[in-house]
Amino acid sequence: MVGSAIVRLLKNRGFDNLILRSSKELDLRKSSLVKKFFADEKPDVVVLAAARVGGIQANIDHPAEFLHENLCIQNNVIHESYSHNVKQFCFLGSSCIYPRECPQPMKEEYLLTGQLEPTNEGYALAKIVGLKMVEFYRRQYDFHGISLMPCNLYGTNDSFDPLHSHVLSALVKKFVDAVDDGITSVTVWGTGEARREFMHVVDAVEAILFFMENYDSSEVINIGWGQDISIKELANLIARKAGFKGKLIWDASKPDGMPRKCLDISRMKGFGYAPKIALEEGIEKTIGEYQELKERAAKE
Repeated sequence: MVGSAIVRLLKNRGFDNLILRSSKELDLRKSSLVKKFFADEKPDVVVLAAARVGGIQANIDHPAEFLHENLCIQNNVIHESYSHNVKQFCFLGSSCIYPRECPQPMKEEYLLTGQLEPTNEGYALAKIVGLKMVEFYRRQYDFHGISLMPCNLYGTNDSFDPLHSHVLSALVKKFVDAVDDGITSVTVWGTGEARREFMHVVDAVEAILFFMENYDSSEVINIGWGQDISIKELANLIARKAGFKGKLIWDASKPDGMPRKCLDISRMKGFGYAPKIALEEGIEKTIGEYQELKERAAKE
């Protein structure tokens, strides 16, 4: 999702010298392949958008893979970027790096001040190691890397797979499918009390390019809206936008995850960046994109 959005933005800005590889073409987990890629292509600028990602259940079921695979990807790409004299590097983290009981909104300096959320600890640990690796390589080798920590992202090319999707796209699928199939009730995980912050991927990649052009420091910068919404409010909003008029059933036996994740974006705003796509508009876009995916699949 993020990688394809970066490519679209760069092409729209007139860049025609992009060096692109899909995960099938280049397995970033394998150090020998990554080393050969950098030696052959010699990129000047690198944005590391690749990661193993997933929702709560995927993180619960596969913590070892989320830790190991993301560490491999990060270690290989960051080290080879340094070794091959990359001029600019951007590492993308996640708001899950902050402690489970973090004061709200979450300031960058709150990192490593408390216990992580157990349901995504493997992924969070990997992302923390990644941003620290960028910081240490800058300190020791003058490596020009920055680290951006976005809130929950959604949008074009998001996953709607029930096992791998995040909450917003999962809810879009549930309610659109329910309307299409004439289902009168939808079950949603958790109590609905947890709160999350959402940013459309278009805004996120605009922020990436903005900070790569205007920022050069190892200090982490949060990327988001600085506003959150409860999962219950989110579900009701998506249901309304999808035209679902049935009943929502909350399965409290399922985990809520981190109680609240709302970023303090003072540092981001101080540099002059602000997102544009409001949540309601972004949800409408995502519903439309999922409906188009279903229509195409039905014709194949």
